[in-house]
Amino acid sequence: MDVINRALEFEQTKMRSLSTSDRVKIVREAKALILELNEVYKVEKDEEIMDIMKRLTVIKRKVEKRLKGRP
Repeated sequence: MDVINRALEFEQTKMRSLSTSDRVKIVREAKALILELNEVYKVEKDEEIMDIMKRLTVIKRKVEKRLKGRP
């Protein structure tokens, strides 16, 4: 359950005044955590894991939106 603990820690990190490289790192880390959690979810089918993945996806999308800029 180390992946779940890392995901919960990641969720608590502050996302203020980040440089572009910090944003890229955050997006990559979020994606890796989501994929790892997905592997655990396939085995355990625990709804709590699904909720964590959804929350991480929301964070990832917000940072990606800021990275790509507004059209």
